[in-house]
Amino acid sequence: VQLQASGGGLVQAGGSLRLSCTVSGFTLDNYVIGWFRQGPGKEREGVSCIDNRRRTTYYLDSVKGRFTISRDNDKNTVFLQMNSLKPEDTAVYFCATRNARRVGSTCPDPASMDYWGKGTLVTVSS
Repeated sequence: VQLQASGGGLVQAGGSLRLSCTVSGFTLDNYVIGWFRQGPGKEREGVSCIDNRRRTTYYLDSVKGRFTISRDNDKNTVFLQMNSLKPEDTAVYFCATRNARRVGSTCPDPASMDYWGKGTLVTVSS
Protein backbone atom coordinates (compact mmCIF):
# COMPACT_ATOMS: atom_id res chain seq x y z
CA VAL A 1 0.00 0.00 0.00
CA GLN A 2 1.44 3.33 -1.04
CA LEU A 3 0.10 6.85 -1.13
CA GLN A 4 1.74 9.75 -2.90
CA ALA A 5 0.61 13.31 -2.21
CA SER A 6 1.46 16.13 -4.57
CA GLY A 7 0.34 19.57 -5.61
CA GLY A 8 1.56 21.73 -2.77
CA GLY A 9 3.27 25.04 -3.30
CA LEU A 10 3.38 28.72 -2.50
CA VAL A 11 0.26 30.74 -3.14
CA GLN A 12 -1.04 34.14 -2.11
CA ALA A 13 -4.01 34.48 0.20
CA GLY A 14 -7.21 34.05 -1.76
CA GLY A 15 -5.56 31.73 -4.25
CA SER A 16 -6.18 28.08 -5.04
CA LEU A 17 -4.31 24.81 -5.12
CA ARG A 18 -5.34 21.27 -5.95
CA LEU A 19 -3.70 18.46 -4.06
CA SER A 20 -3.60 14.94 -5.46
CA CYS A 21 -3.22 11.67 -3.58
CA THR A 22 -2.41 8.77 -5.87
CA VAL A 23 -2.70 5.35 -4.29
CA SER A 24 -1.32 1.97 -5.26
CA GLY A 25 -1.66 -1.48 -3.86
CA PHE A 26 -5.40 -1.17 -3.30
CA THR A 27 -8.47 0.33 -4.91
CA LEU A 28 -10.52 3.14 -3.48
CA ASP A 29 -13.80 1.25 -3.27
CA ASN A 30 -13.53 -0.04 0.30
CA TYR A 31 -11.14 2.47 1.77
CA VAL A 32 -11.46 5.78 3.55
CA ILE A 33 -9.06 8.40 2.27
CA GLY A 34 -8.31 11.40 4.41
CA TRP A 35 -6.38 14.61 4.02
CA PHE A 36 -4.61 15.80 7.13
CA ARG A 37 -2.38 18.75 7.84
CA GLN A 38 0.19 19.77 10.37
CA GLY A 39 1.09 23.40 10.73
CA PRO A 40 4.16 24.78 12.50
CA GLY A 41 3.93 23.94 16.19
CA LYS A 42 0.51 22.37 15.77
CA GLU A 43 -0.89 18.90 16.08
CA ARG A 44 -1.91 16.98 13.00
CA GLU A 45 -5.59 17.49 12.21
CA GLY A 46 -8.06 15.93 9.84
CA VAL A 47 -9.05 18.32 7.05
CA SER A 48 -11.30 16.23 4.83
CA CYS A 49 -12.25 12.59 4.36
CA ILE A 50 -14.05 10.56 1.74
CA ASP A 51 -15.56 7.17 2.48
CA ASN A 52 -16.29 5.45 -0.80
CA ARG A 53 -18.12 2.57 0.87
CA ARG A 54 -20.57 4.72 2.82
CA ARG A 55 -20.52 7.50 0.24
CA THR A 56 -19.84 10.14 2.87
CA THR A 57 -17.50 13.09 3.15
CA TYR A 58 -16.19 15.11 6.05
CA TYR A 59 -14.77 18.63 6.26
CA LEU A 60 -13.09 20.47 9.07
CA ASP A 61 -15.29 23.42 10.03
CA SER A 62 -12.65 25.96 9.07
CA VAL A 63 -12.42 24.67 5.50
CA LYS A 64 -16.11 24.10 4.77
CA GLY A 65 -17.18 25.97 1.66
CA ARG A 66 -13.57 26.43 0.56
CA PHE A 67 -12.20 22.90 0.16
CA THR A 68 -13.69 20.06 -1.88
CA ILE A 69 -12.63 16.43 -1.78
CA SER A 70 -13.24 14.20 -4.78
CA ARG A 71 -11.98 10.99 -6.30
CA ASP A 72 -11.19 9.50 -9.69
CA ASN A 73 -11.52 5.75 -9.36
CA ASP A 74 -10.02 5.10 -12.79
CA LYS A 75 -6.86 6.93 -11.77
CA ASN A 76 -6.91 5.70 -8.17
CA THR A 77 -6.54 9.29 -7.10
CA VAL A 78 -8.22 11.49 -4.52
CA PHE A 79 -8.12 15.25 -4.93
CA LEU A 80 -8.43 18.14 -2.51
CA GLN A 81 -9.40 21.35 -4.26
CA MET A 82 -8.50 24.25 -1.99
CA ASN A 83 -9.94 27.67 -2.81
CA SER A 84 -9.85 30.99 -0.98
CA LEU A 85 -6.74 29.92 0.82
CA LYS A 86 -5.78 31.70 4.02
CA PRO A 87 -2.41 32.05 5.75
CA GLU A 88 -3.71 29.77 8.50
CA ASP A 89 -4.02 26.98 5.92
CA THR A 90 -0.23 26.89 5.75
CA ALA A 91 0.87 23.37 6.68
CA VAL A 92 2.28 20.13 5.45
CA TYR A 93 -0.62 18.18 3.99
CA PHE A 94 -0.73 14.40 4.14
CA CYS A 95 -3.07 11.81 2.71
CA ALA A 96 -3.81 8.62 4.58
CA THR A 97 -6.07 5.62 4.34
CA ARG A 98 -7.81 2.92 6.35
CA ASN A 99 -10.07 0.03 5.42
CA ALA A 100 -13.65 1.25 5.60
CA ARG A 101 -14.87 -2.16 6.74
CA ARG A 102 -12.79 -2.12 9.89
CA VAL A 103 -14.79 -1.14 12.96
CA GLY A 104 -13.72 1.54 15.35
CA SER A 105 -12.64 5.14 15.10
CA THR A 106 -12.21 6.49 11.64
CA CYS A 107 -11.20 9.57 9.69
CA PRO A 108 -10.77 12.42 10.70
CA ASP A 109 -9.03 10.82 13.70
CA PRO A 110 -5.36 10.62 12.64
CA ALA A 111 -4.81 7.66 14.98
CA SER A 112 -7.40 5.65 13.06
CA MET A 113 -5.50 5.71 9.77
CA ASP A 114 -3.33 2.77 8.77
CA TYR A 115 -1.16 4.04 5.95
CA TRP A 116 0.29 7.46 5.31
CA GLY A 117 1.94 9.12 2.37
CA LYS A 118 4.70 11.69 2.55
CA GLY A 119 3.45 15.21 2.94
CA THR A 120 3.30 18.08 0.53
CA LEU A 121 3.93 21.61 1.77
CA VAL A 122 1.31 24.31 1.27
CA THR A 123 2.39 27.86 2.05
CA VAL A 124 -0.11 30.69 1.88
CA SER A 125 1.35 34.17 2.01
CA SER A 126 -0.60 37.18 3.26
